[in-house]
Amino acid sequence: MQICGIDDAGRGSMLGPLVIAGITLNKKNLRKLSSLGVKDSKKLSPQLRESLYKEIIAIADNYYIAKIPPRSIDASVKKHCLNGLEAKYMAKVVSKLNPDTSYVDSCDVNPKRFGKEISQLSGNHKIKSYHHADSRFVIVSAASILAKVTRDKAIAKLRKDHNLGSGYPSDSVTVKFVTKFYKKNHKMPNFVRKSWKPVQKIILNN
Repeated sequence: MQICGIDDAGRGSMLGPLVIAGITLNKKNLRKLSSLGVKDSKKLSPQLRESLYKEIIAIADNYYIAKIPPRSIDASVKKHCLNGLEAKYMAKVVSKLNPDTSYVDSCDVNPKRFGKEISQLSGNHKIKSYHHADSRFVIVSAASILAKVTRDKAIAKLRKDHNLGSGYPSDSVTVKFVTKFYKKNHKMPNFVRKSWKPVQKIILNN
């Protein structure tokens, strides 16, 4: 019985990719994840996430990580369809890993509807969609760690050339970077999500 957990990282960020990660494990081996100390990535330090990432991959039967670039995110936001984009990529993960049952962390206010959409897009795979699945199911916690570490690496890579903070609108370093860049170049870098409200505000005010 192959169980899959799927989660995202970077959804609320102004820049960088939105990462979707999935991991499969035989149901009888789920205990191994708990004994490693796997829990929701938000409750772990970056160092612990990094070391758990390696251990999770070592015991996983299979895993798949997809990075959605800002231009795809912007195109979906224009169509008011960001949840649809996530569902499409989560379905891609399900199709690649082909598990018996998948647990997904729902970004839709209606988890049932979100699960149904992933199921239809993945050829009617069995999907169990919940809010806060990353803290309720250890397999989703494991996926959240893979997604978060991948996302952090992508931001660290960008940070080599730019002082851009965490990428989130609540981070003044990020807002300052985006504002300064736009003022100087009269355009946004390709790694910034131009459809995001805080980014649109910067464009309007400068």
